[in-house]
Amino acid sequence: MKRTKIKDLLKTTPTGQTVKVQGWVRTFRNSQFIAINDGSTILNLQAVAELNSLEEATIKRITTGACLSVVGELIPSPAKGQAVEVKVKELEILGDSDAEKFPLQPKKHSLEFLREIAHLRARTNTISAVMRVRHAMAFAVHKFYNDKGFYYIHTPVITGSDAEGAGDMFRVTTLDINNPPRDEQGKIDHKQDFFGRETNLTVSGQLEGETYALALGEIYTFGPTFRAENSNTSRHLAEFWMIEPEMAFYDINDNMQLAQDFLQYLAKYALENCKEDLEFLDKRAADEEAAKPQDQRNELGLIDRLKFVVENDFQRLSYTEAIDILKNSNPNKKKKFQYLVEEWGVDLQSEHERYLVEKHFKKPVILYNYPKNIKAFYMRQNEDGKTVAAMDVLFPGIGEIIGGSQREERYDNLVQRVKELGLPEKELWWYLDLRKFGSAPHSGFGLGFERLIQFVTGMTNIRDVIPFPRFPGNAEF
Repeated sequence: MKRTKIKDLLKTTPTGQTVKVQGWVRTFRNSQFIAINDGSTILNLQAVAELNSLEEATIKRITTGACLSVVGELIPSPAKGQAVEVKVKELEILGDSDAEKFPLQPKKHSLEFLREIAHLRARTNTISAVMRVRHAMAFAVHKFYNDKGFYYIHTPVITGSDAEGAGDMFRVTTLDINNPPRDEQGKIDHKQDFFGRETNLTVSGQLEGETYALALGEIYTFGPTFRAENSNTSRHLAEFWMIEPEMAFYDINDNMQLAQDFLQYLAKYALENCKEDLEFLDKRAADEEAAKPQDQRNELGLIDRLKFVVENDFQRLSYTEAIDILKNSNPNKKKKFQYLVEEWGVDLQSEHERYLVEKHFKKPVILYNYPKNIKAFYMRQNEDGKTVAAMDVLFPGIGEIIGGSQREERYDNLVQRVKELGLPEKELWWYLDLRKFGSAPHSGFGLGFERLIQFVTGMTNIRDVIPFPRFPGNAEF
């Protein structure tokens, strides 16, 4: 017999039909009631064995974590909260689980503990719900861009460029690290390395993405990126996924509109397609919020935050306007901000971004025209000589979720900026070439996928929204 997923069985009208279900035991009560979960839904299916119908040896093997195959009759359930259950006819144990040693007992476990057993944590309600939402959001990303006529481009994971000019990169080499070859100056001779030059894991697919936008019109990348930043916060990973659309003939306003349309589409898709998982995560987030001091709590619940994004037009304002609002705000005047806003030109912190979204405007915010000194070299310089056509999208509970800009399409301006920042012109020759041969106005942005999943699931630590988190001191599993 072919198995039926629990997700489908729970929607089936019971007429006494014989079904086959396979999954893992969550709980086993009174030698009769087995809660089985197969990962297709957060909900368990109850399998009921008649008393004394199972051998004692079999009963002892039905433990939390064991894997079962059950054939039985699908019947209406008298139990509260479930429409159907399976009356067991045949039961086979596919995989035993030692009850004494299995680390996931039917009780609440801390997320810190679950990170230590990342190979098993997907069997918990919380992580399985997050991963189903993650899948739905990945699918929605591709659907959104495909339906808009964008092309999906795979940009390289190994690259010789540093898109951000940040320098926090993982090196890629095949040289003997204990005895690397050296040149006449005593420096490591990268000409003898595999690629014949210094290479690293990519920090962004943006620069390579631009080359294809200036040929295909509208493209997007969606792939892994790496930052060797020694940061142990709840917002940083060493390996994460980025979505980076790049569009020819888009100015900063077109870019802001696409970012808004994209985020509203994703939030709406989650609400429509992840109902049960979001309801569970909403309750979980509410319990977590209740444990916080009153002044640190989110005013909106998880599902309400998603509706907040879908139902509100995003407020657009310049960085300069935002600075004026923040300087004159009560938290700034009363010195309640950790980082006081005293002058134009400062880089905004998460607390400032959240104030604008949650307290001042009470809607998502898009800031644009940032000081050029705090932004990357490739952003288009405005005529005032002080700002660039950059934009950030700010969300409740999280702050910045998207960063982007109109790209500098003028060759002379880009070369000048590269020189100002002391970037290696030789290594960027191909990027500069784009401005020599049929340059065009173009824009793009980046959305950290895990930051998005944090927002959609309400998880407070970014390490809990990626299957196997990589961070300083940890590359386990």
